[in-house]
Amino acid sequence: MFPEAEGAGSLERGHITYFPVAPGRMEFAIAVRRAILDQDPDVVAVELPVSLERLYMDAVKRLPRISVVVYPEDEEGERGVYVPVEPCDPFTEAIRTAKEIGAEVMFIEPDLGDRPHISDAYPDPYALRRIPLDRYIEAYRVFPQERTDEVSAHASGIAWKLQGSDPSRSLLVVLSLNMLDPVLDAMEAPQDEPARRRVYGSPGLANAHPDCLAEVAIEYPYLQQRYEQFRTTGGDALIDRPRVQLDLLKEAEANYQKNTGEVLAHWQRRMIARYTRNLAMISSDLTASLFDIVVAARNIVDDNYAWEVWDLANRYQAQESASDIETLNLSSEDVWFRTRRMRLRRRTRKPRQRAAPASLKPRKKESRPGEWAKELNGDAICSYPPEDIVIEDYGEYLKQKANSLLSEERLRVEPFLTSLLDGIDLRETIRNWHAGKLFVKNLQKIAGQVGAVVVVFDPGHDSRYPYLRTWLGEHSNESDMAYYATDPFANLVGPGIGRGEYGGFLMTRPARRLENIWTDPSYDSADNKPERLLLAALDYSLERYVVYVAAKPPRSIFRSVASHLGRRIIYVPIGQLASPKLKKLRVVHVLDGQHRRRTAKDYVW
Repeated sequence: MFPEAEGAGSLERGHITYFPVAPGRMEFAIAVRRAILDQDPDVVAVELPVSLERLYMDAVKRLPRISVVVYPEDEEGERGVYVPVEPCDPFTEAIRTAKEIGAEVMFIEPDLGDRPHISDAYPDPYALRRIPLDRYIEAYRVFPQERTDEVSAHASGIAWKLQGSDPSRSLLVVLSLNMLDPVLDAMEAPQDEPARRRVYGSPGLANAHPDCLAEVAIEYPYLQQRYEQFRTTGGDALIDRPRVQLDLLKEAEANYQKNTGEVLAHWQRRMIARYTRNLAMISSDLTASLFDIVVAARNIVDDNYAWEVWDLANRYQAQESASDIETLNLSSEDVWFRTRRMRLRRRTRKPRQRAAPASLKPRKKESRPGEWAKELNGDAICSYPPEDIVIEDYGEYLKQKANSLLSEERLRVEPFLTSLLDGIDLRETIRNWHAGKLFVKNLQKIAGQVGAVVVVFDPGHDSRYPYLRTWLGEHSNESDMAYYATDPFANLVGPGIGRGEYGGFLMTRPARRLENIWTDPSYDSADNKPERLLLAALDYSLERYVVYVAAKPPRSIFRSVASHLGRRIIYVPIGQLASPKLKKLRVVHVLDGQHRRRTAKDYVW
């Protein structure tokens, strides 16, 4: 629930009540609507240009369809100013609600030219869901904005308009927070009528194209759609910003799964939440912006998911490209200064629209259904050597990463006395620069090496991974490997060649020591497949450390088991690893006999 908007009462001056807002923000639109409905004023004044009154009123009539007010910026008319009229803007909401209760609407911004640029560094308006409006306004006014001659002239023009209002009629003034104090000061003395600027051409009204809404609107269209539902049906849950963001990510995830066939892991959802929180903190906000949400979706998952988030955030059901007025497809550069851009490279299933190179061979297919299945004899199975090299290299990378984590644990920073030890620690030295001290690193020696590696892509609590195998290394440079995967021979890509997907695997050296861990009763105490892999890794590792990569750390009991065996588990969150690399690594090809290796390169992709 929103705290009651009682703060506006503290800004009453005779028949005038001032209601300062952060332009374009949904929480203030809600507060303005409730204040107007509660106070029922005779007149509602809005800080919008007097010369654009007719166009604004026409744009409000078109709501919930979003319009754009267009007026030329110079005499030649080559440059235009575009002002979106969107539902979540508190000035737009003030006009809508005033019309609902039959109040008069007054436009009070003078035609002095461009509005003076004042910093819009407002506290995050989401705070209004937790604190009263008067506390929010008080926190903003503690640090007043810069007062220039242009600001004073602008405030003087607004004050002149308000001083001419009927004192017998109650007046609610909706104006920007950064103009509140200048206007209050200007109201203390009589003001002269401001001189009007020269107007180039005639302004007009256009319909915003549905594809450009997310770029030109302050609040993204998906949120504005929820706001329209709130105005119709009520209910604060509809417009709670974090809940709307969560719904956006969930719907985008469903579209992502439908279009790509890939499923988000729970650790990715958790990482997105943490990532967006951190991005919001960097911007000194309580909630993330749409740009931050898309950045998190791209960095944690991939460009396809980021596109689904952006595309869904741009959906606004009421908007149509066909309209009774001109439709403009604008970009963010047309409307805003200092815009941020992001390039998304989607992977699509759509075939390329150009001729394939002559050297590119088409993927081979069965001449008739079931042809490749008939060539399976089941006498022996083996791996595909190029994949073995890739997975062995990645195992070595994980061991190096574990060594790096261990080194960070052993790192000690201490003041410089007689030796530089392992080098200067710049971070600690700069942090204590005021003390004039120099700090150095002391890397203590690590006792032991990494022996076994366990990687868990999916815990496999269901029956998706029925294929349980233990492979022995064929030479000294290969590891023994135990894994669980989808049934590769249910997806044949060539004669005797199956393609599956790892759920998890264990790698340990030296080779040719690993028994069949899936039937070994010594590991029956494990609750699931990942725990069986970890128990086997602790049992077979000849070194002190065992790397465990998964979305969640192992249960605490495994720390005790490792300690009893003289081992230590190094947990690496899978979210810290590159997602594209993991996707490639999950693919496993199983060959029906070593003789298939001669032809596998023609079928494996």
